Amino acid sequence: MKAFRFATSAAAICAVVVAAGCESPHAGIGAPASALPPTGAHGQAATSERVLYSFTGGNDGGNAATGVVLDAQGNLYGSTVVGGADGCGTVFKLMPQASPPWPETVLQSFNCYFNGKSPHGGVAFDSHGNLDGTTVAGGSGGSCASDGCGLVYQLTPTTENVLHSFTAGNDGFGPGGGVAFDRAGNIYGTTPDGGAYSEGVIYEVSRIARRWHERVIHAFSGGKDGGVGSLGQLLADASGNFYGVTEEGGTHSAGTVFKLTRRGKQWKLTTLYAFAGAPDAASPYGGLVADSTGKLYGTTYYGGAHGMGAVFELIPRTHGRSRESVLYSFKGGSDGSSSTSTLLFGSSGELYGTTSAGGGSCGCGTIFAVNAASGKERVLHAFGSGGDGAYPYYGLAQDSSGNFYGATVAGGTFGQGAVFEFTP
Repeated sequence: MKAFRFATSAAAICAVVVAAGCESPHAGIGAPASALPPTGAHGQAATSERVLYSFTGGNDGGNAATGVVLDAQGNLYGSTVVGGADGCGTVFKLMPQASPPWPETVLQSFNCYFNGKSPHGGVAFDSHGNLDGTTVAGGSGGSCASDGCGLVYQLTPTTENVLHSFTAGNDGFGPGGGVAFDRAGNIYGTTPDGGAYSEGVIYEVSRIARRWHERVIHAFSGGKDGGVGSLGQLLADASGNFYGVTEEGGTHSAGTVFKLTRRGKQWKLTTLYAFAGAPDAASPYGGLVADSTGKLYGTTYYGGAHGMGAVFELIPRTHGRSRESVLYSFKGGSDGSSSTSTLLFGSSGELYGTTSAGGGSCGCGTIFAVNAASGKERVLHAFGSGGDGAYPYYGLAQDSSGNFYGATVAGGTFGQGAVFEFTP
């Protein structure tokens, strides 16, 4: 099952996650925030979550299947799958103020065709302060389900530039996650579909002689190298290597963790670990995070002792067997289940993330913390009460004061998703 080969409507994406209760001018984008100090553990389960903005599904956007990023002034940026002037999604900015709702500005309305349709995963700041991201559909590269095969875009303070339109050929199609950068400013990401083996690709988009060009640096085969690119961004290390996960494939068909190493102009993919399925973790959809020793951590949608997903730790070894362990297995009750998030580190060793299901009575997802040493989990917030959001997919961002921010695909005042703040 390729669960996150993306739907393009709020109702369809709501059905993707098996979660009960789911109802069917851009002046001065800003500069990226500098590296922000993480927070540590904060006593008992925390108490302060508030909705900063509820989407209406109209011109302001709807279905916020997005991660959020902050600039140095504390503005929040993300994307919505639907809404906007043409109903095909937006890139938005929220400006902080003392009380919600935070004022929203739509920086980009996608027109469903050449400039894209249905952006998932949010945006990332490049070194010039532009916002870069992907859309699942639209573009000029070909017809995929009659609405284009997706694209990579860049928003400057004055315009949107389409850097590559996917064709559904060997270049892949349907990207649904954020992008990452190397030190030269080249852009990297994955697709869940297309490629030489129809199992998705890892791509690079680079600027050569004032024009942007895409090349495939790995085509997943669905075999030992894995298959289907994930929701999460690739993780870069200090040496310029990238790490990521696949949703499927590997020795046990339960997904993989991989490392990309540059060799001159070429890249080599090494499978670091193949998930085995329950009681091991299975089907990672979010990205990876690393600690200061190089250990990798992530979440999975399936697997774990109860088949409800897991938080895992991996000690990578390029030569020899990498060592993986399940830190926590979700039970599917109040502790949450089916995590698709990329984790964040706290200074005392706790990992913070979200689950897309489980939690309260509606099963609308949670914010959780897991201690990386003991594996103990704490539920910090359960979504779905009152005008709260529901179903967070892409995890959390953190500001310099230790507050967390994220988005949900549903819930909020109008049922079209929300952006929230959580204060431990």
